Amino acid sequence: MGASLTVIAIVIIYLGIMIMIGYISSKKINDNEDFLVAGRKMGPWLLAGSLAATEVGGGSSLGVVEKAYGDWGLSAVWYVITMAIAFVVLAFLAPMLREAAVKTVPEYFRRRYGEANSLVTSIIMLLPMVGLTAVQFIASATILSVMTGWSYTVSVIIVTVVVTLYSVMGGMYSVVYTDVVQWIFIIVGMVLIIPFTLQAGGGFEQVTANIPEAKWSLVDGAGWGTIIALVVMYIASFTVGQEAVQRYYSAKDGKAAKHASYITSFVYVLFAFIPAMIGLFMYGMVENGQIDGGMLMERGAQYALPVLAMEVLPDVVTGILFAALISATMSSASSNLLAAGSIFTNDIYHQYINKEAADRKLLKMVRYTMYVVSVFALLTAIWNVSDIITLLMFSFTLRAGGAFIPYVLGHVWEKATPAGSLASLFLGSLAVYLGEKEYISFFGLDPIYLALIVSGISFYVFSKLFKEQYEHRDL
Repeated sequence: MGASLTVIAIVIIYLGIMIMIGYISSKKINDNEDFLVAGRKMGPWLLAGSLAATEVGGGSSLGVVEKAYGDWGLSAVWYVITMAIAFVVLAFLAPMLREAAVKTVPEYFRRRYGEANSLVTSIIMLLPMVGLTAVQFIASATILSVMTGWSYTVSVIIVTVVVTLYSVMGGMYSVVYTDVVQWIFIIVGMVLIIPFTLQAGGGFEQVTANIPEAKWSLVDGAGWGTIIALVVMYIASFTVGQEAVQRYYSAKDGKAAKHASYITSFVYVLFAFIPAMIGLFMYGMVENGQIDGGMLMERGAQYALPVLAMEVLPDVVTGILFAALISATMSSASSNLLAAGSIFTNDIYHQYINKEAADRKLLKMVRYTMYVVSVFALLTAIWNVSDIITLLMFSFTLRAGGAFIPYVLGHVWEKATPAGSLASLFLGSLAVYLGEKEYISFFGLDPIYLALIVSGISFYVFSKLFKEQYEHRDL
């Protein structure tokens, strides 16, 4: 099943616009700080658009449609609403994060706790980035392949080249500006599909006639346990995630960072219901025999949205929607790519390989690193390792389990020490590993709970036992 030339043309134009934005943004780059944190000049609306697009990836678009179509029903909205809750919490932390005036999370650990803590944090933060980027390449390429009929390999190469080019050219400026454009595409594309779906299905009553009442529950499908676990996970992971906090470091001031969090939270609540309703409508149309359910069985429920688009949307709207779906994944890929380049250059290369490197040399190294990471991510995407998502979720939990406590409390508790931070990083991460491998069962709860408890206790105890302090330079 391939799309028309109109659809393909719209997507090609969109990809060209992304590269053009990257080229224009490159003219703003004068030094390494411009590249990594956009000169710390970003206002709340630009930041909000970038935050929104960064954390809404394939899971929050295709994934929510799939969950709503499947077991979760309307409760799939919590996959995104829990992100909104996390950003409300981050609104209170954002000014504090911005005030630190660092470029990366490991840089904060170095200034606050010393080099050993920084190196450990760099490794914990850097390792998942190749896989995280690869997963977004896979999602983007799959969509491109389905809609165009091009081979998966060709599609993933095209996606990799486009994302890498605009990210490397303009750095944070490019990523933020493309994020805003991509967020607009995501909202417009997803919203447009609803009226066309209802029209094709004979109206709301007809489309929903055979949807079981249980699928309309706001809670039952996902369950409170999953909802609460998502809130905890997002708060912990977003707070220490370089791809998220790098936006706060780019804010012109703490007020802009705080307002950006509130704006992002508000638009997430509105957005959450769009893919969930699409998934329910898709279920209703399959049950009514208006769409061939066999096609979904053949391709998998994750393709519910592309299949629906090809069935009910005009070509122009289909083109906008597919551009939107590619936007959702490309925005996350570019953020991960920049995060990887930032951490390696700022916290490994500059600290341990070439301490005397000039600013221009550091800027080149960030770009070289992004090229290397994109190549490894491309190879991973082509191999399309089957269990990579499991590995990535483990990595996501890993970075939050050990780093969240010393990162947040280090800003507010003066008696926090390097020993406390190291103990938290190692023992919290170990708790994640033992929980994920099911060597330890913490009342059947998600490993993040055990990790944060172990991390918090070890952070406090070791800070009390070993009271040596580092001078808080620039913090």
